[in-house]
Amino acid sequence: MREFFTSESVCCGHPDKLCDLIADNLLDEYLKGDINSRVGIEVCCGKGMVFVTGEVTSKSVVDVEKVVRKTIKNMGYFGKDYDIDYKSCEVIINLSEQSLDIARGVNDLVGGAGDQGIMFGYATNETKTYMPIAIYYAHLLTKRLAKVRKLGIITGIGCDGKSEVTFEYVDGVPKRIENIVISIQHREDKNLKELKEEIYSKVISYVIPSNLIDSDTKIYINPTGRFVIGGPLGDSGVTGRKIVVDTYGGYARVGGGAFSGKDPTKVDRSACYMARFIAKNLVYNGYCRKCEVGLSYAIGIKQPLSIYLNTFGTNTISEDEILLKITNNFDLSPKGIIDYLDLKHLKYSKTTNYGHFGKNNLSYEKLIHF
Repeated sequence: MREFFTSESVCCGHPDKLCDLIADNLLDEYLKGDINSRVGIEVCCGKGMVFVTGEVTSKSVVDVEKVVRKTIKNMGYFGKDYDIDYKSCEVIINLSEQSLDIARGVNDLVGGAGDQGIMFGYATNETKTYMPIAIYYAHLLTKRLAKVRKLGIITGIGCDGKSEVTFEYVDGVPKRIENIVISIQHREDKNLKELKEEIYSKVISYVIPSNLIDSDTKIYINPTGRFVIGGPLGDSGVTGRKIVVDTYGGYARVGGGAFSGKDPTKVDRSACYMARFIAKNLVYNGYCRKCEVGLSYAIGIKQPLSIYLNTFGTNTISEDEILLKITNNFDLSPKGIIDYLDLKHLKYSKTTNYGHFGKNNLSYEKLIHF
């Protein structure tokens, strides 16, 4: 049976991702001075403006406006005529302390979840990172777009852009790429024919193995023909709006809660990281070839209300045995997850772009035997 599946990734300069990075940079700053900081920050950006709101309870003193402007500057935007300018944009700050009602449920004595919610983790042996293959290559393309821009390998391109990859599956196995789409911001005077040639030779051909592309593969580069206005000038941005990009490219369930700007007492983030850790290591240990792990929580309650497991018929031992391995080896309380994955010391800005999963050197991506 033939099936087609598509996933997309977005560049680090996409307006939603700018908001995510601002939120995670602020989170890192608060945790740097106080590892017990409670942070729930949301960011919105638009033409010439960044709005920072949410709740923070911390002993750290953070210059929020400075972090915002530094993040925009480091992103490498062209300027206000193309996207946003770090010097002249308006920064509006509206932060308050965490609700005492929430704090009561997550303090050290209670140690419960900071909210109710459902969280999912997924892993597959399709790639060396245990990620679905379409999102794996979509992220590699956007990472490469950032690299060729920063190193000047391709000149005249901006930091806003997207990729999209469609794989053809035959009997459940990925065989070839059906479509590749690249949209990248560029300066007005950039030669578009030259741009398409450069993107094909220095990005697509560099990233995609030749055996995955054939004569029937369709490649679209800036299909509208022009992408000059980008970033917050071209489209407003909001934290958490790219949750499918952040997770598994639509190949697995998402619980609905976003990640960026949230400290690890928020199970939206920490429990998703733990579910991914468990799923990845179930595949790594050979208990299945792919699996999905789901955890549900209630505010103020320590342990998950339910644990969901689906190995899609690829398990080598019974799913009941796998569930016992999960419950016998891991403390799935919020505090247990935070301690086991050392989430109070994680640099969260490293997680923000190109998906939160499938990266090296993150505690929740490490491989263990159990």
